[in-house]
Amino acid sequence: MGGYLRDWDRLLRSANYPETTRHNYLLAAAQLAGYLADYSPDADDAAEDPAAVTKAHVEAFQAWMIETRSPSTALNKHKGLQQFFKWLRDGEEEITRSPMERVRQPQVPTKLIPIIRNHDTSKVLDTCKGKKFIQVRDEAIIRLYSNTGARLSEVATLTVDDLRHRGGIGPRHVQGAGAVHARVGHAHRVADTRPDWGRGR
Repeated sequence: MGGYLRDWDRLLRSANYPETTRHNYLLAAAQLAGYLADYSPDADDAAEDPAAVTKAHVEAFQAWMIETRSPSTALNKHKGLQQFFKWLRDGEEEITRSPMERVRQPQVPTKLIPIIRNHDTSKVLDTCKGKKFIQVRDEAIIRLYSNTGARLSEVATLTVDDLRHRGGIGPRHVQGAGAVHARVGHAHRVADTRPDWGRGR
C-alpha cells in the first residue's frame, strides 16, 4: 500500500491540493489498510493491495470508524477513500470498478452549536480593557470572531493592513478551507482598534 500512497501523494502535490486535504486523503487510505491488517483476518491481500479491497471491507471499516470515533469522522474517511479509489480506477487503471460505488455515506446527526450570548461576549471584552498592544490586539480578535464568525485559521493569517475601515464596515480578505479566498465585512469597532496597535507596541 505504501507505494500507492507515495504515488498518490505526488499527484495531489502536483495538482496543488492543500496540505490538510492531502493529509486527510492519505490518512483515510492508510487507516483502511491498517484496519484490514489488524481486524480483518480474511483481508491480508487487501491490506497490501488496494485492488483486492471489496465493498464489504469498506463497509466494515466505516462501521468500525463510527463505533470507535464518530459518524463525522467516518464520513471524512468515506470521502477520502472515494478519491483514492477513483484515482486507482481512472488515473492508474489498477481497478475497473471502485469498491466505493455502492457504499453509502455514513449519516451524521445534526449538531446545534451553542452561540455565545452578547452579555457573555461583553464579559470577555472587559478583560481586554487597556491601551497596551496585547489588550488592543485581543479586543480586535474577539470582536472579529464575534462579528464575522470567522474560523481560527482565517483570523490567524490576518495582518493589520487586512482591516480597512470604510464607512463603518470594512472588507477583509481571509483564506479559508481549500485555499479559498473571501472578503468578509467587519463592524467598525474592530477597525477602530487599529490605530492604537502601533502605539501599543
